Amino acid sequence: MDKKSKPNLGQWCGNRLYFSDQEKKLIIGDYLSGKETKLAVYNRYTGYDTENGKITMWMRKFGIEDKFVKIPNFDSMSNRKKEEESGSEEFEILKLRKRIEELEKQVQTSEMKAVAFSTMVDIAENEFNIPIRKKYNTKPSKK
Repeated sequence: MDKKSKPNLGQWCGNRLYFSDQEKKLIIGDYLSGKETKLAVYNRYTGYDTENGKITMWMRKFGIEDKFVKIPNFDSMSNRKKEEESGSEEFEILKLRKRIEELEKQVQTSEMKAVAFSTMVDIAENEFNIPIRKKYNTKPSKK
């Protein structure tokens, strides 16, 4: 703090500046008038370049709502989150059902291919009279 600038309000105790409740309310009222920022108001009354949340703490102490800060409604946020979770669960269920249908189609196609391949091998063995399928009882050949 610059020694040339003197605060308009407050009492010095050591190297700290203390305000009475009435002075704090006056500073809060000046801020809530909307003409200046918290930092500008605090600087004007104290001479300090940083406010460090003092005005906000005072406002909470006196139960004064800051009309310039929007406080989120946590109740509605939790309800929205529950709705999103239920919506996402339904979406996940739909995705899983679609995936099951795709896999069932793949299994059906694979079974049809296996039947077609087996039929083709049977026909080739009968027509050309050559063994195509491996005989499982035979011993491997030595080379």
